Amino acid sequence: MTLLTIFQMNDTHAYTDLHTEMFIENGKEIYRKAGGYARIATILEKCRKENPEGVLAFDNGDTFHGTYSVIATKGEGLVPILNEMRFDAMTAHWEFAYGPKQVEKLTNMLTYPMLACNCYFKDTDERVFPSHTVIEREGLKIGVIGIAEHIVDKTMPAHFSEGVYFTLGVDELPDLIDELKNIHQADLIIVLSHFGFPQEVKLAEEVDGIDVLLSGHTHNVLPEPVVVKDTIIIQSGCHGAHIGRLDLVVEDKKIISYTHELIEVAESIEPKQKITNLIEELKAPYKEMLKQEIGKTNTGLHRYNQLETTMDNFLLEALLDVSGAQLAFSNGWRYGAPISVGPITMEDLWNIIPTNPPVSMVQITREELLQMLKENLENTFSTNPYHQMGGYVKRCLGLKVYMKIENPKRMRIQHLFVGNEKVEKENVYEAAFVTVQGVPRKYGENRQQLPIHAIDAMKQYIEKCEIIDVQLRQTIELI
Repeated sequence: MTLLTIFQMNDTHAYTDLHTEMFIENGKEIYRKAGGYARIATILEKCRKENPEGVLAFDNGDTFHGTYSVIATKGEGLVPILNEMRFDAMTAHWEFAYGPKQVEKLTNMLTYPMLACNCYFKDTDERVFPSHTVIEREGLKIGVIGIAEHIVDKTMPAHFSEGVYFTLGVDELPDLIDELKNIHQADLIIVLSHFGFPQEVKLAEEVDGIDVLLSGHTHNVLPEPVVVKDTIIIQSGCHGAHIGRLDLVVEDKKIISYTHELIEVAESIEPKQKITNLIEELKAPYKEMLKQEIGKTNTGLHRYNQLETTMDNFLLEALLDVSGAQLAFSNGWRYGAPISVGPITMEDLWNIIPTNPPVSMVQITREELLQMLKENLENTFSTNPYHQMGGYVKRCLGLKVYMKIENPKRMRIQHLFVGNEKVEKENVYEAAFVTVQGVPRKYGENRQQLPIHAIDAMKQYIEKCEIIDVQLRQTIELI
């Protein structure tokens, strides 16, 4: 019998340091500090000392993008920190925000591989990254297959996927599993995925031979594993507030027992000093700007609700204020650390929308509104998980949508209002938005960019209000 420990870090979104997180406890939203790579490193180091040859650590991706200091260096400032943490492999999603060439540069700087069985060059159909690797621990051969997020070339800005394309990754798996087992004589198969929890459950139902599936993308905080057929699935939240630990007892190429712990990366954990120093070095050039206090909030701001959030309502209120539009739209992002009641800093604003896109305007008709919302709802709630593409429901303000979530494709919206008025066929509406995910290019006419970007729009709005009090407005209501 062999004891093997697997650590999972997923969807940290470049939150290198301790930050505010929101936890649901006793039916209430509780805000406290958590996370940071230096504390995660302490957890890893302790286990490696206890079981020197039996620990594996994986990163599910969404790592190199999300906070100002990391984006300012196009991810390169994060590399020394990650290398010091000694991961065994990673896969990708938001890494592609810098474009495929920069992703290749970043991964060439890492001391461990980027794995993606489903990312190909358009001109050659060859894989951009290795599909798999074999790792030896405690006398075992562990085959690891990576699946990157497949929506990069489908719903995200075009420069993310310049020269490359993505498949689901599902069709590639059986042959890769067969190769690892029969040619490389792998004792265990791990799939390191950024596909999304609903998609990965379906994948585990369809593909035999996966022992452990490390799940990413959807920010599920799973307190215990989900077992589908013979596959153990874990996912460990986001922003590095938790990491997952899975201990396996293996005998004759089979997992005979396992235990799991979802570890909160608590403020009380002593950070590893070398990584703390690297983080301080990374953040130092931007520290004074980021700590600047802009105003205050009377309400906690977060992004952890499916239909509507206080954080996005704040962003959308700022877009309406700066544009004078009737409607405002943004993407249903999952990432962005919560902001507790109290001061709001420039760092908070950059965390809300680190790409800092320009504020744009468009004129949009009733039919376009309906089609855009129907498409977004299907991308979010499709009964076929493989057709789900993206984050949460598109964020909107100025609208009132009544829907039946259980209805079939494009039949969910029952009533639609702008303000208090029912949306009429003959009307054209002025909408402000950020990014092509807010309002895709195929919808609306007379697009224009305003001479202001999202960060300055929020900054102006909060300086104008001094203290904001952002509430949920039941913009999308289930009936």
